[in-house]
Amino acid sequence: MSEGISQPDQPQALEGHAGDKDLFSKFDDIIAMRQGLLDSGVEDPFNLVMEKVLSPTRAICNGRETILLGTYNYMGMTFDPDVVEAGKQALADFGSGTTGSRVLNGTYQGHKDVEEALKDFYDMDHAMVFSTGYQANLGIISTIAGKGDYIVLDIDSHASIWDGCAMGNAEVVPFKHNDIEAMEKRLRRIPEDAGKLVILEGVYSMLGDIAPLKEMVAVAKKYGAMVLVDEAHSMGFIGENGRGVVESAGVIDDVDFIIGTFSKSVGTVGGFCVSNHPKFDIMRLVCRPYVFTASLPPSVVATACTSIRKLMHGSNKRAHLWENSKNLHKGLKDLGFQLGTDEPQSAIIAVIMPDLQQGAAMWEALIKNGLYVNLARPPATPANMTLLRCSLCAEHSEEEVGEILEIFEKAGKAVGII
Repeated sequence: MSEGISQPDQPQALEGHAGDKDLFSKFDDIIAMRQGLLDSGVEDPFNLVMEKVLSPTRAICNGRETILLGTYNYMGMTFDPDVVEAGKQALADFGSGTTGSRVLNGTYQGHKDVEEALKDFYDMDHAMVFSTGYQANLGIISTIAGKGDYIVLDIDSHASIWDGCAMGNAEVVPFKHNDIEAMEKRLRRIPEDAGKLVILEGVYSMLGDIAPLKEMVAVAKKYGAMVLVDEAHSMGFIGENGRGVVESAGVIDDVDFIIGTFSKSVGTVGGFCVSNHPKFDIMRLVCRPYVFTASLPPSVVATACTSIRKLMHGSNKRAHLWENSKNLHKGLKDLGFQLGTDEPQSAIIAVIMPDLQQGAAMWEALIKNGLYVNLARPPATPANMTLLRCSLCAEHSEEEVGEILEIFEKAGKAVGII
């Protein structure tokens, strides 16, 4: 510090002062719960390191080759030779990053190409790519529904949807999960002339169940609401062309916005929104999470574009993934595990655990036997359930599904779940 220059008095930290408030104290219950879990001797299920990834379905974890059943790599595109080569070429041609926003210097040819691929994939007029799927929900929802508007949404909606609602300051009206009657009651109470947005998900990520979109979209339109559907967990897989539950339910032309991500079936990172609304392009100038963030690296949009183009012709992969889902669901049910759905509805199969302690023990038993799944716990899960969430891949072989069932049986008996 320079001498002879007067400096303002600096505040002094007062230890133990009655007015002190540790801003981390709000997390004390979660800290205690996590510490109790670790003190019981189980491996930390939220700190797994993949030392080497061998394929869409296998990796080295804790020095052991492990089957991957919790990666959301539904269509197995991460190691597709064409996808990988596209990324390498873009890295060589355009460098490692854009260092700018889409509205400044951050739009490269690859960004336009991937948006064209999305428009072709969905057969829609407009496509807008975000740096993550989270940002896509955050940006679109907060921009189109603001103060004075109403958002009617499923209580089990993803955190990014809830955060988009909070950021936009609209009046948020939740309804019971997948309850058509409850949704209609909420819509009926909203002033007729108010702006209304209904937000639904094609596949809900915790239990892997699908929304009754045909009926819900009809109700939304009856009350003059716009409809946004998040198809993060169904894009590429569900529907004749992989367009999601909106396609399989026959309502793709009736929804106003479809949100999706590149981090699942597409096999990279990023998010998007497609729409036929004639004014949609104004979002590029008014959507803050789009305007005020750096655009995706050239290698990422190149891999995404190539993957999306290939997913247009992915009917064989989709059929195989459905077989995997049916076989794993039946096998787990036959072993005596409690599952999140009575029948397989998506590529997600949730195995319900009695409590967090037994769930963590089961997770550890699986990983030690060479199988990785997701351990999901409250508050992220519905109804305070502890889940082992299994995400199938189109690249899982029939033999691997059989091996998965053998590991589940061995671990379940060892822990006392079955």
